[in-house]
Amino acid sequence: MTQDEIIEMAREAGNFKSHALPEPWIPFFVAFAKLVASEAIAKEREACAIACETDGKDLAGLYYAGVIRARGEA
Repeated sequence: MTQDEIIEMAREAGNFKSHALPEPWIPFFVAFAKLVASEAIAKEREACAIACETDGKDLAGLYYAGVIRARGEA
């Protein structure tokens, strides 16, 4: 995750200003942590799906890649 992606998630989480602590700060950081975790889980899920798709000839790998991606859509 890049610094710009993290900053954008902080902006989505609430009234973020680079020079001041947002008010109220606890709900802001809870929302921010959820956004960061969500993004990290999505990227990890996709990396696992790609790992299952070894060369496209293994039907089990393709099946499990589909199952992993479907979990992210539920």
